[in-house]
Amino acid sequence: MPPGSRVQCPACGHLSREGARFCANCAEPLPQEVTCPRCGASNLAGQNFCDRCGNLLAEHREALAPDPRSYTPDHLAEKIRTAKGSLEGERKQITVLFADVKGSMELGEGMDPEAWRRIVERMFTLMCEGVHRFEGTVNRFTGDGMVALFGAPIAHEDHAQRACHAALYLSDQLARYAEQLKREEGLDFSVRMGLNSGEVVVGAIGDDLQMDYTAIGHSVGLGQRMEQLAEPGKPYLTEHTAALISGYFELRDKGLVEIKGVRTPLRVYELAGAGAARTRLEVAGARGYTRFVGRESELSSLTTAFDRAVAGKGQVLGVVSEPGLGKSRLCYEIAQRCRERGIAVYEAHGVAHGKRVPWLVVLELLRGYFAIGGQESDQAARDQVAGKVLQLDESLSSALPLLFEFLGVPDPERPAPRMDPEARQRQIFATVRRLIHARSGREPALILIEDLQWLDGSSEAFLENMVEALPGTRTLLLVNFRPEYHAGWMRKSYYQQLPLTPLGDEAVRFSRELIGRVEESWAQQLGPERFQLLRELLAELIS
Repeated sequence: MPPGSRVQCPACGHLSREGARFCANCAEPLPQEVTCPRCGASNLAGQNFCDRCGNLLAEHREALAPDPRSYTPDHLAEKIRTAKGSLEGERKQITVLFADVKGSMELGEGMDPEAWRRIVERMFTLMCEGVHRFEGTVNRFTGDGMVALFGAPIAHEDHAQRACHAALYLSDQLARYAEQLKREEGLDFSVRMGLNSGEVVVGAIGDDLQMDYTAIGHSVGLGQRMEQLAEPGKPYLTEHTAALISGYFELRDKGLVEIKGVRTPLRVYELAGAGAARTRLEVAGARGYTRFVGRESELSSLTTAFDRAVAGKGQVLGVVSEPGLGKSRLCYEIAQRCRERGIAVYEAHGVAHGKRVPWLVVLELLRGYFAIGGQESDQAARDQVAGKVLQLDESLSSALPLLFEFLGVPDPERPAPRMDPEARQRQIFATVRRLIHARSGREPALILIEDLQWLDGSSEAFLENMVEALPGTRTLLLVNFRPEYHAGWMRKSYYQQLPLTPLGDEAVRFSRELIGRVEESWAQQLGPERFQLLRELLAELIS
């Protein structure tokens, strides 16, 4: 649009200044500029053709900006519609993920429009699958990318972790797609991604699932800045997101960066991979655990149950409590005592985003059992699995191709036989039962599975199969979960439930001692006057 041009309101005809989004006379939304994908010229929204080169703009928008409803799974769409009435006007802490194709204009310029449409549609499908896998919401499509939100309209306290998991998953999936396009079309296809966490005010949520929001403190805009800075295939995130995911992911510090519109330089990080910690307890453990107090009787009950299991009476013990009462710490303590006695411990953890990810907990448990972490080659992983299986039971050699495939390291020379999903599941379950019994004949073991309330359906079926295999073994299956979780296997005679109640006076005294030590440290660092000011400010905020 030429400098100094004014925009005419389609409702009242008033001429508003260049760049205005709403009519100054009647507040009607004004047509916005649309960039032509062929020549880069600015055009008003609503034009069918570019007024510089004649390109069909409407067709481009229809192809590259699909309706979110066509990509949103039914279960997520229902959650959004259910939540929208209570959300509109609310302030929410969210993490925003921006993704777009690098140089999409140049890539699409030399291609047949229908071929380019198919390429982009497949990209949108992959992007949406990755976002929805972690219960994020595709807020809008941008022609050659998308904007996704985690934390609104579906609320999640771990929104930053979910967004980072989605970014890593998308990096992998889109890299595979880029390799395919390079091989088949000769295209140098790549996607950049950026993330930021902050506060937004949620606006209207339409029937088309698009959500309006107002950014506070550049929260959404900074996500887009990160995407613009990022290298293809290497998601960038701000220090705001980094503070929320510290310990859960591997980050590479890219230093302080001057960001337009931000007063002070912002520290930027590259999201390099998943970290070693999977739970809050593990993150806290990296900093050093506090003294374990107040759960001596519960720890004694766990020890007694394990002693019964060692004697050949396989047990299932469930620790149940509301969040924050220490069930993970209690399970950690018994696991540590087992390790100190030289007893094998195998563990897996449910995660909040895991209910829609089939076999997530099962694969974590089995990969831990076979000591394969993903860094080794497929052949090395197969050797590790085969060595352990055949050492326990040589007759299980025929089950190895299926195990290899299930664990993601298929043997090209011995592919698993084709079978329907139910038959495949039955064979995997039967193999695991035989492994449990074979291992029990050699040594006792503790199997720990945490946060059952977040298990997916396949993992729940696997857990039930494990419970059925326990009688007569030297295995304690220790699980923990929140009170809302229930399962049929809890009626077994060899199941015992251990509820946790709030800690007593001794633990309260210890907590006060700990707070006192923290306050003393802060006072030394800040000085008496600043520390007193901080205490007064915190007291005012709490009140």
